[in-house]
Amino acid sequence: MSLAEALAAEVDGVTTRLEFGRQRAIVPLESWHGAALAAKNALGCRMFDWLGVEDAGRPGAVGERHAVTLHVVHPGERAGLLMRTELPSGEALPSLASVWAGAAWHEREAAEMFGIALAGHPDPRRLLLPDSFAGHPLRKDFVLAARVVRPWPGGLEPGEADTSAPSRRRLAPPGVPGPEWGPRREEPQQ
Repeated sequence: MSLAEALAAEVDGVTTRLEFGRQRAIVPLESWHGAALAAKNALGCRMFDWLGVEDAGRPGAVGERHAVTLHVVHPGERAGLLMRTELPSGEALPSLASVWAGAAWHEREAAEMFGIALAGHPDPRRLLLPDSFAGHPLRKDFVLAARVVRPWPGGLEPGEADTSAPSRRRLAPPGVPGPEWGPRREEPQQ
């Protein structure tokens, strides 16, 4: 029995899903902290590895849901347990810093970069960005300032340029210098 299946047997509401050949425990948000305690105490997953967040919003619904993934390890068996929960907009993620101290840094990073709220976190200070920074840079709806200030250096699509005739730029094969290098070859004298 995998650790994910053992966690599902231990905690009500936890289901498992086979993803890329590995069992993952899908945990309801209200059972997140309890499932983490069960993973550590009942299953022996005493080593915290990482916690990550991703924007789980579908097109048109960016920033409405975040998927939180936790990986912990049973050191004796050298087996890992992947736990995942989904965090709706406006809900707070229960902190796991009291279960694994190493989770505190990962949770602070997730809160700062994705804008998720943490419930019961011991240190709510900012971690990476200055206090004056506005926004959450890892969210899909965050506009990169470099793209706003400076135009994209690549070629434009047909019809996007201010020219009258929409056409694509002619590309030379790799290694052939551009026209700014001068004429490509000498014309033979006749």
